[in-house]
Amino acid sequence: MEEKLSILLVEDNVLNQRIVTFSLKKYNHNVTIANNGLEALDRFKESQFDVILMDLMMPEMDGLEATVKIRELEIQNNLSARTPIIALTANTMDNDRDKCISYGMDEFMAKPFDIEKLKRIFQDLEIVK
Repeated sequence: MEEKLSILLVEDNVLNQRIVTFSLKKYNHNVTIANNGLEALDRFKESQFDVILMDLMMPEMDGLEATVKIRELEIQNNLSARTPIIALTANTMDNDRDKCISYGMDEFMAKPFDIEKLKRIFQDLEIVK
């Protein structure tokens, strides 16, 4: 994870926002925060991101619905590259992972946040510039 990435963090918990942002900024990544799925859609329309880290349980619009809407925007706007979306969740059952993938997410990461695991996911998904 040596390359500087533009990351959209979609998370409603301020403590989790701080932990994840602090961890990512140690690697010089740019982090934009959205507090819920509606804000995530607004940020996605405004900027391009290399990856989106998406909480599942949020007010206003949850992570699954936000993912579906982001995928719809990608199709509507004929975007050539699909933005990788990684679920960040306290839900760790096998069917939770399957549900995330079926809604258009690319990978699943259980909380608490682990930067080393995220680095491996980035490598697996080939999230590089």
